[in-house]
Amino acid sequence: MTLTLLGHVVLPEHKAKGGFDHAAVHAASRHVYVAHTANDAIDVFDPANRQYLFSVPGLPGVAGALVSDESGLIISSNRAADTIGVFAPGPNPTVRIIDVGRGPNGLAYDPGRRIVLAANVGDPAVPGSHTLSLIDLAHEARRTEIAAPGRTRWAVFDPRPELFYVNIAQPAEIVVVDPRRPDRIARSFPVPHAGPHGLDFDSATGRLFCACDAGVLVTLDARSGEVLDEKPLSGVPDVVFFGRQRQRLYVAIGAPGVIDVFSTQPMEKLATIVTEPGAHTTALAPAGDRLYVFLPRTHRAAIYAT
Repeated sequence: MTLTLLGHVVLPEHKAKGGFDHAAVHAASRHVYVAHTANDAIDVFDPANRQYLFSVPGLPGVAGALVSDESGLIISSNRAADTIGVFAPGPNPTVRIIDVGRGPNGLAYDPGRRIVLAANVGDPAVPGSHTLSLIDLAHEARRTEIAAPGRTRWAVFDPRPELFYVNIAQPAEIVVVDPRRPDRIARSFPVPHAGPHGLDFDSATGRLFCACDAGVLVTLDARSGEVLDEKPLSGVPDVVFFGRQRQRLYVAIGAPGVIDVFSTQPMEKLATIVTEPGAHTTALAPAGDRLYVFLPRTHRAAIYAT
């Protein structure tokens, strides 16, 4: 089996519409941090004991949770407040709130330079509101703003070439930002299908995995932008996670509610695992041995062995 269901963790009930969004795992504690958009909070749970632990409140419209184990930080994108939150792991943290562009969603982090990239979805009615905010945490959160060519989606940082990659929904492309020159887009390359959404990378092979709203998984060379492979998906995707230990790629698809599982050596689809309608977001343990899938209808996290 490509995924084996081990059990569930019950999370707080939704206080409003919105369900869950992006999540990440803190390696030292193995605790999972998930954006609970409906509750303006990040929920934290211990998958080993299958126990909800606590929530970090006061994060309006929280859309993303990013963990930096190197810096000992959790970073949230607070889409309804045009801010990010920065805080230490553990209960009752002091949250540092930093202004960014309009509607932050995707997050990426350069731990060496302590630079956060917030990909701001903007407002289509407001010209110029699609931007990338780069926040220098080491220098009093000094911020630069880069105009993006369209609505941003997910973002990643690849430490080997030390570059940020950001999906743009329309025009369908990936833009590259060099943190050494954080005031401009270094280059971009087109994606051959509509709506680049979820994004992850394989540093060992220099490949980017881009899941598109058109229902296609596109593999690209990160240096040249050359399309290396295309595979059909089971629907419109959201979150993508690559597990280097098992050379597996997991693509979350909210409708009908499945995970498409791919082998990346070679690229081939292995299985489609039924989760729950609306389950569009996941988190992968750093060891690559557990996948956490967030179920909005039943406000639970499903735990899978990979």
